[in-house]
Amino acid sequence: MKVRFGIIGGSGLYELADLGDAKELNVETPFGSPSAPIKIGQLDGKKVAFLARHGIGHRLLPGEINYRANIFALKKIGVEMVLSASAVGSMKREIKPRDIVLVDQFIDRTQRRPSTFFGDGLAGHISFADPICPVMRARLRETATRHGASVHDGGTYVCIEGPAFSTRAESELYRSWGVDVIGMTNLQEAKLAREAEICYATMALVTDYDCWHEDEEDVSVSSVLDNLKANAMLAALVLREAIRAMPERRDGCGCEEALRGGLITAIENIRPETVERLGPILSKYSSAILSDTPDEEE
Repeated sequence: MKVRFGIIGGSGLYELADLGDAKELNVETPFGSPSAPIKIGQLDGKKVAFLARHGIGHRLLPGEINYRANIFALKKIGVEMVLSASAVGSMKREIKPRDIVLVDQFIDRTQRRPSTFFGDGLAGHISFADPICPVMRARLRETATRHGASVHDGGTYVCIEGPAFSTRAESELYRSWGVDVIGMTNLQEAKLAREAEICYATMALVTDYDCWHEDEEDVSVSSVLDNLKANAMLAALVLREAIRAMPERRDGCGCEEALRGGLITAIENIRPETVERLGPILSKYSSAILSDTPDEEE
C-alpha cells in the first residue's frame, strides 16, 4: 500500500505518532537524514507517515531542522499530501490563544536556511503565489469547524529565524504589515513541498500573543507548552479526520504539476548526477524535454 499522506508535527504534538501497526523507517536522502525516523502506520485504514519536525525529544532548533531532507524523504516514500501542525503566536487581538489559523500566505524573514532543491546545474522557479493547497485547507476547515474549534480561515504567517522570540519593535513592525501569526518553521516546508509537487497545508495552533499585547504576559516557553497541551487532543482529532476526508485522487489544486513549465534548464542539459540525485522529484520529467518554459526574470 502506498503512503500517500504525511503529517509533520511540532511541539507538543508527538502523540500524533500513535499510529496503528506503526513501524519506523530510516530514510536517507542526498541532503542527509531527516529530523527523525519516519513512523508509518494506519489511521482509519489509510497509510500515513508521521515525522517529528524537531526530532525525537525536541532536540532541533528551527534553524537546525534539515527541511530539505524532511520533504525529500516524504517524497521518496511516495507521500503526495502533507498536513503540518505547528505552534504560532497571534499578531491580532481577534486571534486568541488556543484558536486555529489555517494560513494561506507566508512572509519569509529567515536568513540562513536552504529552501530549494534547485541549484547544482539546475535552474528552476516554481510558482509560489498561493503556497497552500486549497483542497487540503478546505478539508481542515470543515473538520476543525465541525469539532467546535475556533477557526480562522486564511491568514498570513511571518516566518522568523529564531530561536529567540521577537523584540517588541519587531513584533509591532510585523503587525503593521497586517500579518496574522508568527512562527519559525513552516515557510521552508511549504516551499520545498511545492518544488516536490506535494500538496501542503498547515494548521497553526495559537499559543500566545507574541510580545505586542499590553494586557498579556510576554511570550514564554511555559505559556507556549501549556496552551499546546490544552489543544493537542483537538489538533490530533482534526488531523486524523481531515486525512479520512481527503480525496483519493488529487484533482484541481495544481500542486502535482508545480514543476511543469518551472524548470528553466532543459532536462538534457542537467548533469546526469543531478538528475539521479533528485530522482523522486525529477523522474516524471526526465524522459522528455520541457517546452514553453517562461523567460527567467533577472
